[in-house]
Order: sequence, then structure tokens, then C-alpha cells
Amino acid sequence: MARRSFTLEFKTSAARLVREQGYSVPQAAQSLGVDPRSIRDWVAKFAPHPHPQPASALAADAELRQELERLRAENRRLLMEREILKKATAFFAREQP
Repeated sequence: MARRSFTLEFKTSAARLVREQGYSVPQAAQSLGVDPRSIRDWVAKFAPHPHPQPASALAADAELRQELERLRAENRRLLMEREILKKATAFFAREQP
């Protein structure tokens, strides 16, 4: 049987299946039709190297989370206001002679 070769993009995507999407190595191998040893090698080779985040980055993450929550709350409020205005417009449009 001929030896198959895979692109760099395929290998990194396969490694991401295991690292980021929670697939086990055998699941990813079966899903992609590749030998599990190849997947293990790719995960080891293409895995992002963990770097400790400085305290300023952690603080920035917390600020971003707070901002995101504030924006989500504002979005919910605006959507509700828009629905109320739609209903009011429909109500007043019906009352016109």
C-alpha cells in the first residue's frame, strides 16, 4: 500500500480536533481515517506551547469579560425596547380611521 502524505493544514486541523474540540486521539483518528500514532505525533508537534500570562493580561481579560457582559445586557434591553415599539406601532396603526 502506498504511503499517504498530508498537508500541513490537515495535520494542524487534526491536532486542533484533539486539543481544542475535545476529541480523543482514537476518535479523531477514526473520524479522519488516519493512524492514531500519526494524530499523537501531530498533537505533540503542532500543539501551542503554553505561556504563562502576565498579570496585566489577566486583568485585561477580566475587563473584557465585564465589557462583554455589559454589552450583552444592553443588547437585551435594546431588543426588548424594539419589540415594544413594534407592538405600539402596530396598535396605533390599527386605530387610524
